[in-house]
Amino acid sequence: MFTGIVEETGRVEAIRPGAAAIELWVQARLCARGLKAGDSLAVNGCCLTVEKTRARGKDKLLRFALLKESWSRTNLQFARPGAGVNLERALRVGDRMGGHFVTGHIDGLGKIIRWEKAGKDYLLEVAAPPEIMRYVVFKGSIAVDGISLTVAAARRKSFEIWIIPHTREVTALSERRVGGAVNLETDLLGKFVERFVIDRMPSRGSGSNADRS
Repeated sequence: MFTGIVEETGRVEAIRPGAAAIELWVQARLCARGLKAGDSLAVNGCCLTVEKTRARGKDKLLRFALLKESWSRTNLQFARPGAGVNLERALRVGDRMGGHFVTGHIDGLGKIIRWEKAGKDYLLEVAAPPEIMRYVVFKGSIAVDGISLTVAAARRKSFEIWIIPHTREVTALSERRVGGAVNLETDLLGKFVERFVIDRMPSRGSGSNADRS
């Protein structure tokens, strides 16, 4: 479990395709402290398991194995050596909850259709498929590349978010461009509410006549 508060921007060191999984190496410093094999780390919002660590000066190289599902569903498939990735360590009991509950299970990809400076801040507009937009609500939370953000406007096929300069500077958003892909995870609460409502709905054919029988 994560909060969507990015701790640092790591760098992709290498990507090596394999028969069963894709090997991803990421260079990190802050998030690598105390990190060991078997620990979880959110990389662009995708919960990955550290398989191996290797020291590199003050930094560490972290190795992950991405299954084809994670590869095809996330924007890590477009990453190249040197690219920035948002990193966040797993939430610990007693930590401050600065963002919202983020599972690290990516729902799908969005496409940046507007990314521009607006006054002192920035405006980000992301187009997303219907199965994601159904959970996007005005003033609701959404994780974009693992960053906990608030929806400023929700349209039929896209949503807008205001980004303060600090968020842009300390995350990989500074490297994003119009047309680029971003990982999206919608608010967990909305999914559970929908499931609960569907389960509570009467099944077809259970009308008043059926109730009397």
